[in-house]
Amino acid sequence: MAKKKAKPSGNTICQNKKARHEYAIDTKFEAGLSLTGWEVKSLREGRGQLVDSYVVLHNGEAWLVGAHFTPLKTAAAHVVAEPTRQRKLLLHRREIDRLIGAVQAKGFTCVALALYWKNDRVKCEIALAKGKKQHDKRDTEKERDWNRQKQRVLAAK
Repeated sequence: MAKKKAKPSGNTICQNKKARHEYAIDTKFEAGLSLTGWEVKSLREGRGQLVDSYVVLHNGEAWLVGAHFTPLKTAAAHVVAEPTRQRKLLLHRREIDRLIGAVQAKGFTCVALALYWKNDRVKCEIALAKGKKQHDKRDTEKERDWNRQKQRVLAAK
């Protein structure tokens, strides 16, 4: 029988590990999320996924696209649950302007890194990032392995 997947510790609901692997993270932002009731309930159960999710900037607003929140069977039956709908990100105007400028001019993309709880509200950590080439990914992997080996040697002494 397969083991159950451990929930992320602390306030973290879910993380986008794929984004951390495929992008070089530059600047991080904290954004609120505009959610419905069933979405909050499913996130309390840890049923959110950020794989392949990204942020779209449209008409001066930021939208989270591609995030999947699995609805609970016990959630409101009178509401049609749409697990992959676009969700509005709540950011200050200056932050949105900064994101728009970086995405349009400098070749950055905006990705969602994590969902977490902060004072009983769901927050989304988004980041300006640049895509990595294949050799950059290999270099990062080699660097991680080297750091692990150094830690093992230091721990053995």
